[in-house]
Amino acid sequence: MSAASDADLVNAARLGSDAAFGQLARRHSAALRSFLRGVCRDHALADDIAQDALIRGWQRLDQLRDPAAFRSWLIGTGWRLASEERRATGRRARREQEWSDTQDQMRPEGISLGENMALEAAMQDLTPDQRACISLCLAGGWSHGEAAEALDMPVGTIKSHIKRGRARLLAVLGGDS
Repeated sequence: MSAASDADLVNAARLGSDAAFGQLARRHSAALRSFLRGVCRDHALADDIAQDALIRGWQRLDQLRDPAAFRSWLIGTGWRLASEERRATGRRARREQEWSDTQDQMRPEGISLGENMALEAAMQDLTPDQRACISLCLAGGWSHGEAAEALDMPVGTIKSHIKRGRARLLAVLGGDS
């Protein structure tokens, strides 16, 4: 038996199936939390925003135009909530760095813990938009189009944020282009 597609689960959830939405939440919550942790730099805040994004997703599921695009829509909802939080509270001064087993699992293969810590510190120098674009496209393997849809930005803006962010990371980390 094959797993139900996102579109099938969205359609079932729209008909009132709590279980279908629960499957969608379980399927995409780890990616949502990981993305928001990279954007927010505060794990507790990112988890709160992820929870709010899932609640908002449930409440506004009828507004999703393409049921197959649930993942992008949910990530976009999380992005907008994180942006609202940032505007409401201003730039956060605190930096939380929890190097747990989860962090080690999220580290790309072939990168030492020290290199990962240097990369995380360098990411702090990027704007939130640059961090989001780099997290999705370079670290997450998303296409520019997927990131544009999720972040509600034009594809050209996504590319610009990646180019500027990558240049900044290379300058900070001492890499060559």
